[in-house]
Amino acid sequence: MVKRMRSSKSICCCASPRFSFLNPHSTFSWYEDDVWTEIAKYLDGKSLVMLAITCRWFYQIIMEESIWKFACLRDLQVPDPGGVAFTWIELYASAFDGSHSFMFRQQEKHIDWMRIGAFFFDSPVAFLTEKLIPPVKIPHEETIEKMLQLSGSCVLNNIKTGIWIADLQLVRCPVCDLNTCDGTMQTLDARHIELFLSKGYQDESWDYNLLGSHEIKKHADGASGGIFDIKHIRDLSTSEVFDLKSWAGKPRDWQPKAMITLHAVAVNTNLQENEGLHIKYHAMRAGADGEVVSIRISQQLQ
Repeated sequence: MVKRMRSSKSICCCASPRFSFLNPHSTFSWYEDDVWTEIAKYLDGKSLVMLAITCRWFYQIIMEESIWKFACLRDLQVPDPGGVAFTWIELYASAFDGSHSFMFRQQEKHIDWMRIGAFFFDSPVAFLTEKLIPPVKIPHEETIEKMLQLSGSCVLNNIKTGIWIADLQLVRCPVCDLNTCDGTMQTLDARHIELFLSKGYQDESWDYNLLGSHEIKKHADGASGGIFDIKHIRDLSTSEVFDLKSWAGKPRDWQPKAMITLHAVAVNTNLQENEGLHIKYHAMRAGADGEVVSIRISQQLQ
């Protein structure tokens, strides 16, 4: 037996919701804070700014910290880092305004770049490597430089935890100081989300220091590099980074490829015939003994 629908009042144009100031008896208002806060969750940064400049009321709503925090975490696809040193709209702009590290320094060396994405340091210890295979054991030599020389991998302590942004840079040599090279090199360039807003970075009192280098003195099939939160190096999601065949380019595909997960990032570029690679590792600290706020892994053909 078909259930009869309850009769209802037909819809007519005069029953449409109107602005509350035109109809004081209406229960609907276009200007509900909670409604527009919820709508804002579906807007990107550009749309949020366009809405904010329409009037003072929208400006007051859209400039709420919670709006930009939600947008930043949503678009970067990372968890909440807790306390931050800057406003979320500043962090959003720093992440999405097209800025990259070679815009501020060594502009004359820069050729091209691509944004890889964001990942998250949950612990203050990083594992850096040019070999994208699961480590049987974590290297523990006397110094980072020794670790890199022997295995092309190292452990780096005192990492600034939180959100990190990763880019792949294509740079002219001889940034690497090898006078015999007239080509280019690729750099996996990762930075803490607050770096570009920090005074030490802006006044150039913070700079990159060489951690060490590693040489491959025979043909290399590809130029690879990875940065991992060592706490999560055995995670299932991190194992996807080590599955190089699933994301690296096919043979004769010379375009760089990248892989990013919640706690790791890696790059790989297939190489034509060569005589080896020279890999250098750099880090920037927030002051002489401060936390590591940026990491670079650079590869150059010999």
